[in-house]
Amino acid sequence: MLDLQRLRALHAVSVHGTVGAAATALGYTPSAVSQQIAKLERETRTVLLEREGRGVRLTDEALQLVSTAQELMAIVERAETELEERRGLPAGRLTVAAFASAARGLMPGVLADLARRHPALDTRLTEVDPHLSVDLVAKGVVDVAVAHDWDIAPLPAPEGVEQAVIGDDLCDLLVPAGHRFAGRTAVRREELGGERWICQPPGRVCHEWLVRTLRAAGHEPEVVHQADENPTLVALVAAGLGIALIPRLGRGPLPEGVVEVPLDPMPVRHLYALWRRGAARRPAIAETVRTLQHHWPTVSAHRPR
Repeated sequence: MLDLQRLRALHAVSVHGTVGAAATALGYTPSAVSQQIAKLERETRTVLLEREGRGVRLTDEALQLVSTAQELMAIVERAETELEERRGLPAGRLTVAAFASAARGLMPGVLADLARRHPALDTRLTEVDPHLSVDLVAKGVVDVAVAHDWDIAPLPAPEGVEQAVIGDDLCDLLVPAGHRFAGRTAVRREELGGERWICQPPGRVCHEWLVRTLRAAGHEPEVVHQADENPTLVALVAAGLGIALIPRLGRGPLPEGVVEVPLDPMPVRHLYALWRRGAARRPAIAETVRTLQHHWPTVSAHRPR
């Protein structure tokens, strides 16, 4: 008989592309995932993974098992939802994916609140880029995603995925002390030409927003430094190496030498909770979404300086 946990491991590899990434998503070690798949290969007497460069490739037989795994996982999810719904209380394991600044600035309080009020609920967090997390929800890898979009770059929700607004996160222009914008009460987007920019790498939502916004204002952005984490971007601004647009959520206090200047109009990114339509009746998901929305006003009211 096929073991569901081993099928989950194979499914995770198919979604994430590598054994290491699958292990991170599942909360296992890479060796544990490899062992699960090795046992599945012995049980099915089939080669499931083949080496391809630094990664792995799923064989045709593995892809067929992945399709079966998706069906079985959907059945199990329905059964768990029905049981939890009958009890009427949040319970069981719930996986949440959140982008970096939400994982830092919003989720600790939300997770602690859920653990305190619902001890039967085992909520587990993983940090994932917003567009990737939405896909993980659609594929059944995670239960809830906390994602964001911008006014000029809406976040698409795949078929079968529902969403609810958590709130709006404001974004400020950060410049080195002594910069021509330091001390200004506001800066218009049309004034941003000729600046050296510090931002996240291409493919990230914030990078795409910056490029589109400046081009719409008639400027081609000169991105001189790129980094994944907002604290790194702030540190580069503090060193006088350029300017950056940084959201407030999870930003933390600004170091000496960095000045916050409002941009007119002020950029806003919208935060959402997303989950699969088939699991919408699950009390754990409904309670997690309510808790996210409940904590947001307190989090957003705390303006870092």
